[in-house]
Amino acid sequence: MQLGLIGLGKMGGNMRERIRRAGHTVIGYDRNPDLADVDSVEQLVASLEAPRVVWVMVPAGGPTQETVEHLAELLSPGDVVVDGGNSRWTDDVKHAEQLAEKGIGFVDCGVSGGVWGLENGYALMYGGAAEHVAKVQPVFDALKPEGEFGSVHAGKVGAGHFAKMVHNGIEYAMMQAFAEGWELLEAAPEVTDVREVFRSWQEGTVIRSWLLDLAVRALDDDEHLAKLKGWAADSGEGRWTVEAAIDHAVPLPAITASLFARFASRQEDSPQMKMIAALRNQFGGHAVESK
Repeated sequence: MQLGLIGLGKMGGNMRERIRRAGHTVIGYDRNPDLADVDSVEQLVASLEAPRVVWVMVPAGGPTQETVEHLAELLSPGDVVVDGGNSRWTDDVKHAEQLAEKGIGFVDCGVSGGVWGLENGYALMYGGAAEHVAKVQPVFDALKPEGEFGSVHAGKVGAGHFAKMVHNGIEYAMMQAFAEGWELLEAAPEVTDVREVFRSWQEGTVIRSWLLDLAVRALDDDEHLAKLKGWAADSGEGRWTVEAAIDHAVPLPAITASLFARFASRQEDSPQMKMIAALRNQFGGHAVESK
């Protein structure tokens, strides 16, 4: 089939290549002319045969909203827009309604796989009406990993990005657990080779996983992570997962704690720890450190 793809960054560029390897035609547009196949979104749409499918891989929020509005003016009834970025699921409902007024279908698709997706395939979670999903199915089949799993029609519009959001929340908690375990091992004088402890867990343990494999890979590059600063960003999806849990009254203590742990990494001199140190000094005479 033919596919229009808007956004050819780290993910989009590799997705274009994987879809092409499966024998499909991909016409890509990016603001960077060195990456683009065409000079404009207008040219991209004109290059596709109806009914068209256009996949959007741009940052969530304003850029995605602008792109959807632009496509609404260019596409025709029967065409389908896929949002494969990290949009909030509530935005999907709005975009689907906007496009439906023009007779254009909408599918939201959470995509996981990162820089490894080109070779390993991408895990896909998509939401939308069955007739719209069917028009995109050959592309989903091209992108997914080989085998039975790795792709799911999660439900109606918004379900794909909601599922991906929860996936990322779980990812937060799993990474935090590995990070805490690593720090404790590094702090224990009895353990003399933390990297090899992590490596030993790769076979036969209940915590073996791709994340563990990546942790070992990172430790092979920098055994004690001495080259890195202890700072980690948080994506919108981590916050949205916690907000959704509050809305649905679902307890997420591990995921919520992992999100707040990211915030602690932003503080070189934690104000909270100042108060804790002051209180310990007041009631117990415990030592404090001055700047």
